[in-house]
Amino acid sequence: MSLTSAATLATLDRTGPRRITDLAAVEGVTQPAMTALVRVMEQSGLVERRGDASDKRVTLVCLTEAGASYVRTRRQAGVHAFERLIGELTGDEVEALVAALPALNHLAELESQDREGPKQ
Repeated sequence: MSLTSAATLATLDRTGPRRITDLAAVEGVTQPAMTALVRVMEQSGLVERRGDASDKRVTLVCLTEAGASYVRTRRQAGVHAFERLIGELTGDEVEALVAALPALNHLAELESQDREGPKQ
C-alpha cells in the first residue's frame, strides 16, 4: 500500500467521512489523483462512498470495517516496534523521552490541525 493510501485511511479514521476534494487537499495530491486512489481503495474494500445526509449533492468517502481494521493493525505494529526499541534505551534515555512527551503530543496536535484544514 502506498504512503498516500495509508495516510488517507488514517485521516478518515481520525476525522470521519470526508469529500474527495478535502482528502486531496489534506494529503497534498490533486483531486483526480485522489479520485483514482479512492477508486482503488474502494475496490479493495477499504473505503466506500456514501451520500451526505445534510446535502444530497455531496458524496463522502468513509472507512469500511476492513479499512478501520487495517489502520488499527498498522498502529499496533508501530506500537510494538517502538516498545522493542524503547526497551533498548538506557534509563536516562527513557526518562528524557517521558519528559519530552508533552511537547511531542503538542506537535502531533498542531500537525493534525494543519493536515485537517478548516472544519466543515
